Amino acid sequence: MGIDFGEVRIGIALSDPLQIISQPFRVITNNDNTISEIQDIIKTEEVGKIILGLPVNLDGEDTKKTMEVREFADILKNNVDIPVIFYDERYTTVEANEELKQMGYGIAESRKVVDKVAASIILKSYMENQA
Repeated sequence: MGIDFGEVRIGIALSDPLQIISQPFRVITNNDNTISEIQDIIKTEEVGKIILGLPVNLDGEDTKKTMEVREFADILKNNVDIPVIFYDERYTTVEANEELKQMGYGIAESRKVVDKVAASIILKSYMENQA
């Protein structure tokens, strides 16, 4: 499972069982039900690990957003029984917006799906770098 964390929305992507293809899955609202929704997805979709996008600046150093993601990761780790792995997510939202633009999505339409597309890019990149 790939996750693109946001204060308002969280993008979720899943891979196939052979970990070859990454697909956008869902966008969930970041609220009090977030962890239980992720737990449900893990159970229903038989997820083996979480790849969590870690936003760092261009120099690879932590930002305010990085610290928010690290805090979310700590909460996740305390509530799931699978590994949570950080993965550099620099440029994924930009790349996701470019993909959506090429597919003909307007700005309003793309806001609804950009997070799950970014999660898919994070997961795809992670899988490619594991090969």
